[in-house]
Parts: sequence; C-alpha cells; structure tokens
Amino acid sequence: MQPQKQLVAVSHCILNQNAVVHGLERARGAFPFAIDLLSRGIAIIQLPCPEFLVLGGDRPPMSYEEYAALPDFRQQCQQMLQPIIQQIQAYQAEGYHYLGVIGINESPNCSISGQRGVLMEEFFEKCQKAQLNTDYLEVPTWYSEDSEGVFKEKLHRFLEKC
Repeated sequence: MQPQKQLVAVSHCILNQNAVVHGLERARGAFPFAIDLLSRGIAIIQLPCPEFLVLGGDRPPMSYEEYAALPDFRQQCQQMLQPIIQQIQAYQAEGYHYLGVIGINESPNCSISGQRGVLMEEFFEKCQKAQLNTDYLEVPTWYSEDSEGVFKEKLHRFLEKC
C-alpha cells in the first residue's frame, strides 16, 4: 500500500484536548474531524502547545497580550517550531504535498485570522522564510464534538483545493 503523500499541520489541541485550559475543552480527546483527515490518508503533523509546555495544564485562561508579554515566550515558540518546519521540509523532499495548517480561531496562540496568535505569528514567519505553503483553515469558536456544523464542509473544501 502506498502512502497518500499529503500532509497537514494542526494545532496541538485538535488532536489533544487535554492540553486546553481546564473547563474550555470541546471534545473528549481529539476533535472528530481528525478522523476525516486520517480516513483520507492525510499525514498529520501536530504543532506544539506552548501554553501547556510553558505554563502547564492548570494554567488560567490568558489573552494574546498576556502571552506576548511573557518573558522569552516568543523565543520559546520559535524554538518549538524549528523541528516542525524541518519535518515539513523533509516530507516535501520525499515528494509529499504540504496542504497547510489548521488553527483555532480566537486562540491566543493558534488563531490565524483576526488577531493572529503568538505561535501562529512565528509559524507563518518561519513558513514564509522556508517558502512553505501558507494556506490555512481555522476551527471556529462554536465547533465542538457535538456540533460540527458547516465546518466539515469547509474542511472538505480546504482539502479539495490542494
């Protein structure tokens, strides 16, 4: 069996809701649409969660401004992202098509549109320097395990256009 040779980067909590601020989880484990990615044979690269890695699981909810003001937080994000960029480039060298990234709307670190999150600011800068695709999709704030709504349609369009 041959691999599909497509890959996507995803925000950490898409595959692991345990990293989310306690009480703000929207799924029991992973978001259900991850199954769609897997069933299509799309490889998944999970971005790190700087919120969890720097402040732990029992952290309070914080804003973009609060994360951006943490000493060395941006530099920690840059360091965490370097191996991710290297992985994407290594896969591309093997003939894989990098589809883009799936983020989390209104997240202080993983938002892409509007106020871009700290982690995503660094990720997109690294992607541009490495000449990597910057297509993206965001999980809306209303999305949950029990209410996928029109997000699945948007996901399919994102995957089809690539």
